[in-house]
Amino acid sequence: MSEVVVIGAGPAGCTLAALLAQRGIACTVFDDDQRPDLLVGESLIPGVVPVFRQLGIEDQVAAMSVRKPGASFFDGADGPRIHFSFTNVADHLPPYAFNTPRPELDNLLRRRAEELGARFLHARAQLEPCERDGQPSVRLSAADRSLLGLSDDAEPFLVDASGRARLLARFLNLPAQRGGRDDVALFAHFVDFTHDEVPEGQVIISLLRAGWSWRIPLPGRLSVGVVLPKDVARSLGATPEERLERILREDPAFGGRGAQARRVTPVMTYTNYQLISKRSHGPGWALLGDAFGFNDPMLSPGLFLSLQGARELDACVFRHGTRLLHQPAALARALDTYNRRMTDWHEAWSELIAYFYDGRIFRMHLAGRHLAEKPSPFKVASHMERHSTRQIASMASGGRTRSGYSRWLIRLLSNHLIWGVPPAENFAVRNTLSA
Repeated sequence: MSEVVVIGAGPAGCTLAALLAQRGIACTVFDDDQRPDLLVGESLIPGVVPVFRQLGIEDQVAAMSVRKPGASFFDGADGPRIHFSFTNVADHLPPYAFNTPRPELDNLLRRRAEELGARFLHARAQLEPCERDGQPSVRLSAADRSLLGLSDDAEPFLVDASGRARLLARFLNLPAQRGGRDDVALFAHFVDFTHDEVPEGQVIISLLRAGWSWRIPLPGRLSVGVVLPKDVARSLGATPEERLERILREDPAFGGRGAQARRVTPVMTYTNYQLISKRSHGPGWALLGDAFGFNDPMLSPGLFLSLQGARELDACVFRHGTRLLHQPAALARALDTYNRRMTDWHEAWSELIAYFYDGRIFRMHLAGRHLAEKPSPFKVASHMERHSTRQIASMASGGRTRSGYSRWLIRLLSNHLIWGVPPAENFAVRNTLSA
């Protein structure tokens, strides 16, 4: 009998199921098979590679992916450029990541969970209200309990990994905190799209006249996306195809590099991101992955947070098997720890992403570069510039994202150690179209 039921077979749910299976814990995953052909989150960061190694699938991920050596950030067509290499994190993380077609990666995670012994049901989970430990809660419907062969008094622990559907959160009407942006992302895959300004496999993030764009090299194609304020997107055309094609044709950041390109997929649209649940667990249940919260696609933290959430939940609750599931007070304390860790992860990523949105990262980069070029005793300025670059690269790689020192250093640099460069707003992501 499964003591844990996971609702949703995306990366978070499948990773948790695989980790539980490695511990010998019986787990059943509800999979409604409702997945689009294209998914946001194709550009991975080094912080996910240790999870792939833990699951024994790194070689398989590598075979389906383009190796990613780093990321580049362009301020439009003619502005400053920042190139981050993952060699800066080689002392504590793999010095590389992958650009991966997400449906294939999601399927691999599911297959691995099945190989390890997790059970999957092709069904959409149905819920009903109940009371646990004297508190309002939720349980599987009678039909689903019968499907699992559960007795009426059996109460498996429920993990909502249903993604942005947030099935359990909606059922319980749980409060959530929305982020400050209200953007729309449009993206598709292209062939014959010029991508030669950076090392092979490197992703490019460019500021547009309004919003920003990504270019992610995938096997045999390039994923090209734009993130725009919704009112700007509406002004560019009536359909997602018209809007994306107009940006690629007219925005100086692309410089005609898509002139010979051919789109080989539909244009996908994503909205409603930047949201974190204010309550992530209760008696007999917990939220995981995007059901817990989702962040901005800038810097590609989404898949990392999903996989890291599975590791945190596993470590907090299941490191000693299923013992805590039968000790309500101890389970609540463990879930409080899980909640604190994941909330801190989300807050740290949001803090880092804000430096890119408001232009402070470009400003710090320019100031550091100018400082490093000036003579100084024992090359102190040059060493300081390299040290700060390593810290930022590590934060954006999932290594030192939550580090108190790294976060303090970047605040210090941003607020007190920048001279002789234009204000940050000159390099900020713009919310209205400019010439």
